[in-house]
Amino acid sequence: MVKKGKLIGIGVGPGDTELLTLKAAKVLEKVPVIFSPKSAKEKESIALSIVRPILKERKDYKKIMIVEPIFPMIEDKKELEKIWDSASELVAQYLNTGRDVAFITLGDTSIFSTYSYLQKRLMDRYEIETIPGITSFTACAAAKNEALVEQNDILTIVPKIDSRIENILEYTDSIVLMKASRNSTKLELKIKNDKREKEIYSVQNCTRENEKIIEGFSHEKPYLTTSIIKFKDD
Repeated sequence: MVKKGKLIGIGVGPGDTELLTLKAAKVLEKVPVIFSPKSAKEKESIALSIVRPILKERKDYKKIMIVEPIFPMIEDKKELEKIWDSASELVAQYLNTGRDVAFITLGDTSIFSTYSYLQKRLMDRYEIETIPGITSFTACAAAKNEALVEQNDILTIVPKIDSRIENILEYTDSIVLMKASRNSTKLELKIKNDKREKEIYSVQNCTRENEKIIEGFSHEKPYLTTSIIKFKDD
């Protein structure tokens, strides 16, 4: 009986290859199969572009099996469930042959990661190892050379705006708006109208060659944009 392979989830960080952890790099130097999700067939996988310099140093580079499943940006939960089920079974096919599989994901494996959906589906069937990565918002704070929170500050991470933000806005000290391109001008206006003194900045394509730091909210809003709001003490 063939021993099943291990699934290894790898957070590849925000964009700069040098921000990969040593542990992630060691796995990528030898793993035979790499799954790298992307949002559309014609689009490049950003996660794959981050790890490619590591892969190209391998003597067996041309033999690496690279699979790029499509995870479209849709909100239909039933359709998403089908996509995650299908991707999980595709990963399982490789694991059943005894090969280890690395599933790479932008940022960290535990923060709004596609990997988490496969992880839950395969947890009871295979050995799984999860390697964390640097998050986009900590990289943004580093790019600005500022702390996100200090002492007893409360940090709130917002992936998408909904009514819940109304209930927590007054209690938070710093807000991270993930994927700011999805966030509404209504929320931006509410934050600007908050009477507390605040600092707002946005970072586009953090740690990549075209990184751009903007004071205030970004009006261009490319996909890889994060906005950070820091309320100051009275």
